[in-house]
Amino acid sequence: MVNTTEFTNRLKEVMDFHQLTASLFADKIGVQRSSISHILSGRNKPSLDFVLKVTSIFSDVDLYWLLNGVGVFPKTSTSTPPHASLQKNPGLFPTTDEDAAKKIKRIVVFYQDGTFEEYQK
Repeated sequence: MVNTTEFTNRLKEVMDFHQLTASLFADKIGVQRSSISHILSGRNKPSLDFVLKVTSIFSDVDLYWLLNGVGVFPKTSTSTPPHASLQKNPGLFPTTDEDAAKKIKRIVVFYQDGTFEEYQK
């Protein structure tokens, strides 16, 4: 879950780095100026569309850094996202004909509080 206060601080850091006022920042990413004002004041939480606009317009802003503070700003070409170390194919999608013949029978999701949910076909 995104901490709104920390997100706002990181957004202000991006604006300061690029020497943009809230109004100019809103114009640059293509949102209403009131949207920026409401996010900066804490009235509204940022939408996924808003976050994606920021990261697509400002290529030096890393998505993971903006949302969670993980990584660096400005993004360097050598920085890797936190998920980069994950295995490319965790086994959920078939990679061979033999795998394609396999069907998922049951999925169990475990939560940190010790509870779980089970999904069966």
